Amino acid sequence: MRLARLLCITISAVFVLAAVALLPQNLCFESGSAYTFYCGTSSADCKVVTVKSFAAFEKLRLKNVCGESTDYKNLDLESFLESVDGKVLFTEEFSDGINYYCSADLPYSVNLYGKEINLHIAVRKDTARVASPIIFGGY
Repeated sequence: MRLARLLCITISAVFVLAAVALLPQNLCFESGSAYTFYCGTSSADCKVVTVKSFAAFEKLRLKNVCGESTDYKNLDLESFLESVDGKVLFTEEFSDGINYYCSADLPYSVNLYGKEINLHIAVRKDTARVASPIIFGGY
């Protein structure tokens, strides 16, 4: 009986340690000041869920995740693109910043202007929002 209890405790501990080690790898990005999930089947029915912590655990709870985003201060664009194997396909300037639409090694994608986009980076002064496939709901 004692051996069975010890075996159960050991298996449970291994499971918890594996979950803690592997869960962050399920996110598209290293979490910034907040992490947002886009849930739904299209941008028309997109539900936005933002969390300040434990983003990997929140993702497990959600259904129909179709995108993710996070915000960073002082983003080094070149280093970030390198970390996701990203390439800028085109840009758009807006009143106080610039949008970068990219291809990258990320799981979500949309077709935009005839190109497959799976990384959108919006940069304003010293802040940036990164999203895959694109930022839904504006920034």
